[in-house]
Formats: sequence, structure tokens, C-alpha cells
Amino acid sequence: MTTLNPRQLGDALRACARGIHPLEAGTGLLIDCGSWLHHDDFTSRFITTGTSISDGATLLASTDWEAAVTALHAGELPAGGGERRMLLLAASIAGGTPVSLCDTLPGIDRRNASLVVGAVAHAAGLTDQETDKQYLNG
Repeated sequence: MTTLNPRQLGDALRACARGIHPLEAGTGLLIDCGSWLHHDDFTSRFITTGTSISDGATLLASTDWEAAVTALHAGELPAGGGERRMLLLAASIAGGTPVSLCDTLPGIDRRNASLVVGAVAHAAGLTDQETDKQYLNG
């Protein structure tokens, strides 16, 4: 498959997550934090892309949350403190990867804290038109 730019990759991730609130929310958080889709060491190892079998045209992508978190904890995935926190939270929401909120939430800036709150609400099914737009369409 052709290499996708971060915007295309984000669209493909959202398309694959569509319809499953926790997966939509965690995937949206990963995309909206703004850094991970620009890391080739992340996208090449932990995101798989393909084409929908139902229409043969829609680009889809999925994240191997467990492998990404394992690599992060092993020091195999370079990340700043904020990036690290956001990946851990996204993986927990989307993939059920355990995370200590006590250790992960402190130090998140206001923008990312707002993204996390929105993602938690979306994962819980507490959606409205604005959050639906954010998580489904980017």
C-alpha cells in the first residue's frame, strides 16, 4: 500500500474505528494530540493499513495498542513526557491497556486535558453533535 500522509492516516484510522465509541475516542485522542502520526517509528511499526473489503476503496487503518505501549515501556519508542502520557491514555481508552491515571494525568497541558475529557465522554457514549463531528470526521 502507498504510504499515507498523517491526514490520510488519521482518516483511515477514524474509518476503521467508526461505530465503536471507545475505539473512536482513543483513536481520536491519538490523532488529535497531534504528534504520533508524524512519527515514522510509530506509524511504521504499530499501524496497519488496508482497504475495506466491503467496498474495495475505503482506506482503513488500525493501531496495535498493546505492542505500542509495550515498546514505549521498554524504551523502544522515543517520546516526550506529554506524548507518552497521551499514547498511554489513548491506548487505555481504545484498547483497554491498563494505565495509572494518578501517574499519567499530572503534567498534561490544558489542550490535551480537554482532549482527554472529550475522549472519555465519547467513550462513555455521551456524545453530542460537536463531539461526533470531532471523532468521526477529524
